[in-house]
Amino acid sequence: MQFPSPVSIQWIADLIKAELIGNVNGQATGINELHKVEQGDLAFVDHPKYYDKCILSAASFIIINTKNVTVPEGKALLVVDNPFEAYTIIVKHFRPFEPATKMISDSAVIDASTVIYPNVFVGHHVTIGKNCILHSGAQILDHCVIGDNVVIQSGTVIGSDAFYYNTKKDREGWYKRMTSCGRVLIEDDVEIGANCTIDRGVTHDTIIGKGTKMDNLIHIGHDTVVGKNCLFAAQVGIAGATTIEDGVILWGQVGVSKTLTIGKNAVVYAQSGVPASLEGGKTYFGSPVEDASLKIRELVWVKRIPELWAKVMGK
Repeated sequence: MQFPSPVSIQWIADLIKAELIGNVNGQATGINELHKVEQGDLAFVDHPKYYDKCILSAASFIIINTKNVTVPEGKALLVVDNPFEAYTIIVKHFRPFEPATKMISDSAVIDASTVIYPNVFVGHHVTIGKNCILHSGAQILDHCVIGDNVVIQSGTVIGSDAFYYNTKKDREGWYKRMTSCGRVLIEDDVEIGANCTIDRGVTHDTIIGKGTKMDNLIHIGHDTVVGKNCLFAAQVGIAGATTIEDGVILWGQVGVSKTLTIGKNAVVYAQSGVPASLEGGKTYFGSPVEDASLKIRELVWVKRIPELWAKVMGK
């Protein structure tokens, strides 16, 4: 999430009651989690396992619960007892919860050429472009941006909260939801089927690229970036912070794990599982996926096992 304008890091430290160490005169431009962090951003870390990764990331300012680390030149630490709670304070200050009182918020900006069917919900600070069609029961939640010529079918939810939790097993409630302050950006000429769910970014944006077409019952996780002209069949599920490059085809019930990349023009056959990054320009099949031609030959041989076993035993 980018702040409306750069904010004094001293002001942030006062807000969360942190001890400021390092670049006390810095200006923070936003807050982000590690997968999406950029220069000028705040990030937070509350486990020794990730201290170095966070401090050496692109983040300029780190909310942390220790002083026993080296501060790189130009960066600053904001030392607090509970970095997760500090993160939540910052998010709620800059992106406060606004309850809905109308089906279409007064703060939404919708082009006059767009068709909104009855029982569509459009939240606060949403932007919808030209010549879109939103079918009955579609929900566009706060801060989402919809481009031109977009079709969204009934029952689809754009901008639901990220499935992303701060996990600590030394407390009664192990999982505490991280407040989602990111957005969903739907580019021009996208078509989204019925009963799909596209989660907003935790702190950044989930993006669906221009010309991409999605069937019914598809889930896109938080902070995932889908490229241009992709094609997803029914029941595809893509986990968070994943990159799907241009022209990728995922057939029905393909499952894609988190924080990986599927390269341009890759094709993944139905009911396959993708646990790691895939090279573009190839066709894949299986769970876990392999080159489709190899996997199909393997299945042919598997089917012949009873026949081969019978020959061996017959001897």
